[in-house]
Amino acid sequence: MTKSELIARLAERNPHLYLRDVERIVDTVFDEITQALVDGDRVELRGFGAFSVKHRDARMGRNPRTGEAVEVEAKRLPFFKTGKGLRERLNGEGGDDSSSKEDNWH
Repeated sequence: MTKSELIARLAERNPHLYLRDVERIVDTVFDEITQALVDGDRVELRGFGAFSVKHRDARMGRNPRTGEAVEVEAKRLPFFKTGKGLRERLNGEGGDDSSSKEDNWH
C-alpha cells in the first residue's frame, strides 16, 4: 500500500472528513515519527510495533566487484520491530477473540 492509497482508504472509511484533512493527518503522523527518530527517540505504537534508530559503527567493507577494501562511514538506520498484536494477526494466531486490547489497533 502506498501513502496515497492509505489516505484514500482512510478517507473512504471516514466520509465526514475532507480528503485534504485526512492527507494532513497522515502527513503529520509521519512527520512526527520521523522527527522523533531524528531526535533519537523511540516511537511505540502498542499492538503495531516500535520504530527506533540503530547505530552502525564505521568499518572496513569490500567492493563486491573488485574485492578492494573500502571504508564505510558510521551511520544511523531506522529500525522497525513488529508488536505482538500485529505478529499474531499476520500469523493467524489469537483465535476469534477480536475484543482483545492488543488486537484493536486497526
